[in-house]
Amino acid sequence: MNVIDEDNSPRGWDSMKHQNRAIRIIGGKWRGRKVRFPNNDAIRPTTDRIRETLFNWLMHDVAGTTCLDLYAGSGALGIEALSRGAQHLTFVEKDEPTADQLRDTLDALECSDYNLQRSSALDYLRHCKTAFDIIFLDPPFDSNELGQALALIGSRNLAAEYVYIETNLEPEPFLPEGWTVHRKKQAGAVFFCLVDLRAAASV
Repeated sequence: MNVIDEDNSPRGWDSMKHQNRAIRIIGGKWRGRKVRFPNNDAIRPTTDRIRETLFNWLMHDVAGTTCLDLYAGSGALGIEALSRGAQHLTFVEKDEPTADQLRDTLDALECSDYNLQRSSALDYLRHCKTAFDIIFLDPPFDSNELGQALALIGSRNLAAEYVYIETNLEPEPFLPEGWTVHRKKQAGAVFFCLVDLRAAASV
């Protein structure tokens, strides 16, 4: 496990100023275990219902994969993938308290098959030299970064098999040329979909 900071600022945060929240892992070896995260309005964990649908879509395709949880936040998507047999996860989170809590959660799970990158998502994509089997892309709804992130993933060929997108906007207009949605649903104001890049490559 490696934790890489974007700057040299000291780690750690005053836990007395934050009341942690928690969600539960819904499948795999850590089913029922808690994922804790800071009480921060910017963190919007993927709901149980949406995670269950997503991992039903990916039921036979997670084991043995390398994955990227790009706007990690609570880390719920990446941890769910690890719980279900993903070989390695890279988490990208720019907020220090959130990254520290995510590291603590992974350590509590005795997980070592991950890297935690302290960086903004777009900066990470601009410098990334590794392609991932699955990328989980769930940017903050007010970030306006969805299109930029997808463009970087597409132009730099960073995704080999699947890209999962969760957003408050219809995702299709933001997709790189040649990408098509394989599965999609809507839950309230949330749109979520799965792009199968293997299908696009075979056309």
